Amino acid sequence: MNDKINLIINEASLFEAKTAEDAESFRLKFLSKKGILNQLFEDFKQLPNDQKKTAGVKLNELKEFLNTKYNDLKSNLSEQTDSASKNDLSLPGDPFTLGSRHPISLVRNEINEIFGKLGFTVSDGPEIEDDWHVFGALNFPPEHPARDMQDTFFIEKNPDILLRTHTSSVQVRVMEKTKPPIRMLMPGRVFRNEAISARSHCFFHQIEGLYIDKNVSFADLKQTLLFFAQEYFGSETKIRLRPSYFPFTEPSAEMDISCSCKGKGCNLCKYTGWLEILGCGMVDPNVLENNGIDSKVYSGFAFGMGIERIALLKYQIKDIRIYSENDVRFLKQFSSEI
Repeated sequence: MNDKINLIINEASLFEAKTAEDAESFRLKFLSKKGILNQLFEDFKQLPNDQKKTAGVKLNELKEFLNTKYNDLKSNLSEQTDSASKNDLSLPGDPFTLGSRHPISLVRNEINEIFGKLGFTVSDGPEIEDDWHVFGALNFPPEHPARDMQDTFFIEKNPDILLRTHTSSVQVRVMEKTKPPIRMLMPGRVFRNEAISARSHCFFHQIEGLYIDKNVSFADLKQTLLFFAQEYFGSETKIRLRPSYFPFTEPSAEMDISCSCKGKGCNLCKYTGWLEILGCGMVDPNVLENNGIDSKVYSGFAFGMGIERIALLKYQIKDIRIYSENDVRFLKQFSSEI
């Protein structure tokens, strides 16, 4: 058996592995269950007892030698692979696909940046809210007809809990916890029980702004919104404010911007030359008082717009449903705007 072991050692010593397949061949030949080493251990059982001690030592030495040799073969292959990867500049690079931001995120970030120049900071709040923060604190008394303007998702087991219908609930939370001056933006997702179509969805995104301080006037509101419109849509953009009604602002208005057709009329503006983009107004004194702010000392304005609508105008998208369909062909179009 000693002679056989010496022959195996000589054979294994001369073995070279240029590929992973070669190293595997070494393992199969010498170390596998049907390999040479395992066969020698089977033969060892048949030896006379007086020879087993010497043969056992030799077999263990062979086993250790073969395992070391196999590990060395694998280590050398790994080093060769690493060296080739580092030094061979002709090797092709690993391909990867560059992703893109969602158009809603792009528009939201751009709006945040514009109002950030005026000192507005971003605040966030929960999407599942209670009736007080969504309606009560914002001058929506129970059974008030204005509640019918928004079809709400209520929690069946607790009608006081609902999915927020506007991010104005975040305004309430800010006013509860922060003393004026307040200058905040509130972007986020909102939910309304509406039929899904090309122009509406049961969930969408809003961004609202709130400014409260001493001596804040409607003129401040108008100038702030004009600055935003011209920063976002172009320096030649004009705005107009039309009287409207919101329970939480008084007076209230809806703001239009001049269409890109410059008054000539087109399908986008329905040949009026104007596009409605947001609602706004002076914060109702009742809302200030509901949230612990003295309406005789402080005044403020608020505004809100749908991010999807702004994105529709910017990117000329005709169907609001495409925002939530995760169509890669659609999303790839915005990879250049990261």
